[in-house]
Amino acid sequence: MHRPALPRVRRPRPRPGGLRLLRLRLRLPRSRRGRRRAVQAVVLGCVLALTPATWMFAAADGRVRTAADVPAADVAVVFGAGLRQGSPSPYLAHRLDAAAGLYRAGTVKVVLVTGDNSRTAYDEPDAMRTYLVRHGVPGRKVVRDFAGFDTWDSCARARRIFGVHRAVLVSQGFHIRRAIALCQSAGIESYGVAVADAHDVTWYYGGAREVLAAGKAALDAVFKPDPHFLGHREKGVARALDG
Repeated sequence: MHRPALPRVRRPRPRPGGLRLLRLRLRLPRSRRGRRRAVQAVVLGCVLALTPATWMFAAADGRVRTAADVPAADVAVVFGAGLRQGSPSPYLAHRLDAAAGLYRAGTVKVVLVTGDNSRTAYDEPDAMRTYLVRHGVPGRKVVRDFAGFDTWDSCARARRIFGVHRAVLVSQGFHIRRAIALCQSAGIESYGVAVADAHDVTWYYGGAREVLAAGKAALDAVFKPDPHFLGHREKGVARALDG
């Protein structure tokens, strides 16, 4: 028995992942003038990208010292660098060790610890103070800034809230130049002690992050915005110096 022929149905070709792959072809300008403009645009972009970092290094030139040769100042400023289970991270502990050494050597008289306390369960300044007291710095000589949410805020508040005019800054090498540049812009005569650390993944991440952070730092230095939280003038540093 003859069966009628069934109509042929055209099936769609399967596409990988159901998505079409788009191929973009980079076309260079054909004319010599066009190629020259393209090269100039690339060079200009690189210059603009590196200008903030260049400013940062220039502002800190000659101001990064060791703990042995840094000029004396009344105040050391230690920037927060994270907690682990409520205690200072290894990087922050190294900063605090350096600050405690500066105090014992008589290079500084008071330590201002500045960090994040934006939520109840996270309190960098208290953890930093506890660590310093445990390592020989009298509690009355440690002043806490609970609103140091970033480097600019810490520098601006040190000047405007705590009345610091001259300070030794303590941080890792990849961060200390930005800290100096910003504190200088905030009106604090600053020198920095770069804490030595192993060049591990965290160190390289910090170094790469500084290239991006330099842009924000330059804007902060130019426009000098108010910190996220300004508040009233505090006399903690003055009392600590008197005591």
